[in-house]
Amino acid sequence: MSWEDMARLKQVSASMGIMLEQTSERLLERGMAHHRSPDKLPAVRLRTIEDAGRLGIPFTTGILVGIGETAEERADALLAIREAHRRHRHVQEVIVQNFRAKPRTAMRDHPEPEFDEFLAAVATARVVMGPRMNVQAPPNLSDPHYPRLLDAGINDWGGVSPVTPDHVNPEAPWPALDELAARTAEHGLRLRERLCLYPEYATRPDPYLATRMRRPVAALLGDDGLAVEGARPEPQPWQDPDVEWKPRRTALTYAKAEDAGLREDAMAVYGDFEALPVTAAWPPNGTDPARLDTEIRGALRAAEAGRPLTDAQALALFRAEGDALEELCALADRLRAAAVGDEVTYVVNRNINFTNVCYTGCRFCAFAQREMDADSYTLRLEEIADRAEEARGYGATEVCIQGGIHPGLPADFYFRILDAIHARVPEIHIHAFSPMEVLNGSTRLGISFAEFLQECRHRGLGTIPGTAAEILDDEVRWVLTKGKLPADTWEEIVSTAHTLGIRSSSTMMYGHVDAPPHWVAHLRRLARIQERTGGFTEFVPLPFVHQNAPIYLAGRARAGASVADTRRVHAIARILLGGLIDNVQVSWVKLGIEGSQQLLMGGCNDLGGTLMEETISRMAGAEWGVRKEPEELEAAIRAIGRVPVERTTVYGRAPARVRAAAGLH
Repeated sequence: MSWEDMARLKQVSASMGIMLEQTSERLLERGMAHHRSPDKLPAVRLRTIEDAGRLGIPFTTGILVGIGETAEERADALLAIREAHRRHRHVQEVIVQNFRAKPRTAMRDHPEPEFDEFLAAVATARVVMGPRMNVQAPPNLSDPHYPRLLDAGINDWGGVSPVTPDHVNPEAPWPALDELAARTAEHGLRLRERLCLYPEYATRPDPYLATRMRRPVAALLGDDGLAVEGARPEPQPWQDPDVEWKPRRTALTYAKAEDAGLREDAMAVYGDFEALPVTAAWPPNGTDPARLDTEIRGALRAAEAGRPLTDAQALALFRAEGDALEELCALADRLRAAAVGDEVTYVVNRNINFTNVCYTGCRFCAFAQREMDADSYTLRLEEIADRAEEARGYGATEVCIQGGIHPGLPADFYFRILDAIHARVPEIHIHAFSPMEVLNGSTRLGISFAEFLQECRHRGLGTIPGTAAEILDDEVRWVLTKGKLPADTWEEIVSTAHTLGIRSSSTMMYGHVDAPPHWVAHLRRLARIQERTGGFTEFVPLPFVHQNAPIYLAGRARAGASVADTRRVHAIARILLGGLIDNVQVSWVKLGIEGSQQLLMGGCNDLGGTLMEETISRMAGAEWGVRKEPEELEAAIRAIGRVPVERTTVYGRAPARVRAAAGLH
């Protein structure tokens, strides 16, 4: 299953699983157990196990013993499971199953493992996985010797059904429950029924259970986390739980105290930081300076002439320093002037972050809180509408709506937000819901991305922000975040929006665990999407704000991008996206006015929005405030000899009547 498949299935399932079986690709060869079985490719199954961890799904996996693997390969499979669990803490049980030869199969004559060999594999699994892991072995496949499995370290018999046979092994019936209880008691143990998820997950549902699944689980759950003895499943109301509305007490000037460090439950929230790689050094050593200078000069000449750059030329530009860097920025500024002239645009808008409750586990984010945290908040619909109305009264033409991925909000809450704003301020442009929010809304409602976006548009959505992109490379993404959507899914969602006539911005967050090769690939990907759909309104490079970012506090990310790298990113974006995305925006929130002015003279033509409030960057440690008056932005633009122009979200000219009606012009 894909990441998206499991995200959707989580809404209606308390747990999932897939047997790893083995990690050896040798078993795919002719004559071996997995030959011509592409779904048994170890990398595919390991990716599924990893994706389940990223999504916080209680997961079952395990190994199959005796299918032609060596002892070393068997050990490798167990270690792979252990490493995945260490990263995400989601593997709730490991099954150790012995191969049984079956008639009318290609392996009907393959020898089954000796019982002592299998027993050793079970004991090894217990030692490797540790005392807190649940280790299971099916009793019917070891009958009549199955009680010895208890001595080898198992604590679970699996799904022993008194009603249905083992469909995979119909020749090996389940032992009767009374007999199983008696044989278990002979070893001084008591047989107890559990649910489809183990006590440590059932009693700690965040983030492991979707909110709609909590009531069905709770109805069968005893105080000890096992099944209530004798309880029979009964139909449960299929609805979202009541929401705990909390006003925002956090001041707009909020910043974490110095040396606050990681939260105490960082392992549960973000996964194992120690398992993450540290940023690899870039550039590679050994390049001759004279040769590099020649490459940079050649790349600048090609860009000046309007010829497309190769990846190698783009990477050479990312090493420009001194005079070469100044030439790069000057070239980008000339290209900007040719594309959009001397106007610098901005939009009068307001950010409304409707909740900071989030369980995605982004390791770069200092904004997200758990619901029980003192600083968490969730705005009522009336409060969201109030903020939109206040923005309109100020003269704003846009409200930008984004929030955390709150597991307790109703599945249709995104629709309700649009309804509330559109009813109160029907003329304001609603720029709302990142691709991650689109995925969250559509999966919880059980509808497609297109259906979700169409309904949003029907309720007043104008455009979507192209945030949640970070770096569109999954190797980097899975270091930056535990559970955010994969790069391909991000692309699918924004492309779907564009196809429906819903335009979006595009973004890239840089300066953390990434390097210029990732930046070039990211920009190339955005260019390909734009060539296909034409739906991007702008490109917004977002420098990583490190001060309070968990991944930085854990020592796994660098302290943001250098000033030189920031200049290179904006200038090279102008070159690589030329003719496709004309508007390159600078984030004054992250870089300040002086830094923004420098970038406006190095290829950029847009200063973003007035914002009125901006919580996400501020909580991460940004130092440049949460609001700018239009007059401040216009003064900064005029100071560098450029022409300020107030724009709409999609880069039209803002109607003068909006500001006049607000008494501001």
